[in-house]
Amino acid sequence: MSELLFSDRADFDDADRGFIAALKPGAVQDDRGRVVWNNDAYDFLAGDCPATVDPSLWRQSQLCAKQGLYEVVPGIYQVRGLDLSNMTLVEGERGVIVIDPLVSVETAAAALALYRQHRGERPVTAVIYTHSHVDHFGGVEGVVSGEVPVLAPAGFMAHAVSENVYAGIAMARRGTYQYGMLLPNGPDGQVGTGLGQNVSTGRVSLIPPTTDITRTGQEETLDGVRIQFQLTPGTEAPAEMNFYFPEHRALCLAENATHNMHNVLTLRGAEVRDARMWSRYLTETIARYGEHTDVAFASHHWPTWGGDRVRKFLTEQRDLYAYLHDQTLRLTNLGYTGLEIAERIELPPALDNAWHARGYYGSVSHNVKAVYQRYMGWFDGNPASLWEHPPTESAKRYVECIGGVDRVVEKAREYASAGDLRFAAQLLKHAVFAEPGHAAAKELLADTYQRLGFGSENATWRNYYLTGAHELRSGIVPTQVSISGGMAAALTVEQILDSVAIRVDGPRAADTRLVIDWHVTDVDEHVRTTLSNGALSQEPVRDDEPADLALTLTKAQLLGLIAGQQPDGIDYRGDRATLGRLLGLVDEPDPNFPIVTP
Repeated sequence: MSELLFSDRADFDDADRGFIAALKPGAVQDDRGRVVWNNDAYDFLAGDCPATVDPSLWRQSQLCAKQGLYEVVPGIYQVRGLDLSNMTLVEGERGVIVIDPLVSVETAAAALALYRQHRGERPVTAVIYTHSHVDHFGGVEGVVSGEVPVLAPAGFMAHAVSENVYAGIAMARRGTYQYGMLLPNGPDGQVGTGLGQNVSTGRVSLIPPTTDITRTGQEETLDGVRIQFQLTPGTEAPAEMNFYFPEHRALCLAENATHNMHNVLTLRGAEVRDARMWSRYLTETIARYGEHTDVAFASHHWPTWGGDRVRKFLTEQRDLYAYLHDQTLRLTNLGYTGLEIAERIELPPALDNAWHARGYYGSVSHNVKAVYQRYMGWFDGNPASLWEHPPTESAKRYVECIGGVDRVVEKAREYASAGDLRFAAQLLKHAVFAEPGHAAAKELLADTYQRLGFGSENATWRNYYLTGAHELRSGIVPTQVSISGGMAAALTVEQILDSVAIRVDGPRAADTRLVIDWHVTDVDEHVRTTLSNGALSQEPVRDDEPADLALTLTKAQLLGLIAGQQPDGIDYRGDRATLGRLLGLVDEPDPNFPIVTP
């Protein structure tokens, strides 16, 4: 049982330490005057915790909402509270090195301007991306206008674009739930995400790295600053790295150790992360840098000062991921399923009572299921699970067995009144999927989700529950979900054509065969795509079989074609109608698909 010590103010002291100045007002606009970030919307957190928010989550949100420029140690500064992530600035001999330039160009520019206002007009002399998530590179064009060294872990580009493209529409839709982006800020709505307050909504950019970090122990000197790197692939991101500043005795932990339990698998969707290797890399971090570190900082939250405190923090973070991994597998090998294990596992008291290990962003429940999924997959081993009906068909049958929707609602109300909100939600989900127009079922389910959200310590669970309640009551709010221009420009030719392949309507395309050669001149790539049996395959251009159509074009023109435009200057050889036949078989994904209704 948790025994959280709310009188412990060490995190608040650390979050305030080194404060220089805040951005006033704490809002950032784009060049059209649209607000893309507003930290002032969280001023309500200055008050006492209301009944509608878990007290532990309220505390975390108060800490995450602190905004401004902070000194970590002389020569290293952070801007926090101007996006989901932190921007770190390291002063060199000629200028400043920027680490993780936030999500959006606008917030990154505002963060750099705040730094320069108080530290002088230093030029940006280098950029470092700690890992391949958009909140750590998207604002880069807000801090760099000319050519400077850009460092990233090996594999960065492939993972940075693939995660945002192949399942990008579905991830973005679920991301609106995870981050509560459609909820009002306030005690009854979005109070944060646990990792930060929210995601900015400005322009996303991407400048490819000029230097890859390919091995642990690699040392680079940027603007006179020595940096030692530790590769940590497969941890919080597929491409990620920690690094150490010997002259400052300062350790950057990227997103591998933050002041919350992180996700082994995010609710928005992603590749399942390797909790085993995550813990092993933190062991390596302690061994390499633990005795030589006076301060540890990360790409989210606030730093930890003092060698003993840093080592304790890292040890507990290491043990957290190791415990989740090992205990899940122990119980898996005793025959328990992921759902059963998630109900059985509790953290040891030392971890359960550590503020930085609380489940504000990840959770024991969904992390355990993710570990199980990594090793065992979706199937729980029970033959009844092999061929279940999809949700709507199952719902109709459950409702029929119980005696109709009105009876289901009546029983759900009884369970909700008794405090069993979890089972009430399960019953009501069936009622809504069986009869989506049943007003009483939808309203009671919305009320149940709202109560579950108000009681959740986990910010992403809260946001999911409350967004579900909002959509049940108000319907789906259309949102613009697309690949940003900055991301699209960074795609390789293979990735562009893959993005077409995953949208081909296989049943409609099953009897169509066509071959197109793509000669992409500015990157000197020559790719053949063949559509057969409903699948679009890629290979190098061949001479032994003529194509139905050959196009000579640039990558920008290729992107334009895929987007439905008609760029000038493309050379077509062969049957030009072939392109129309292919694109006519490509689906346009729905970025506003239903989640809490059928």
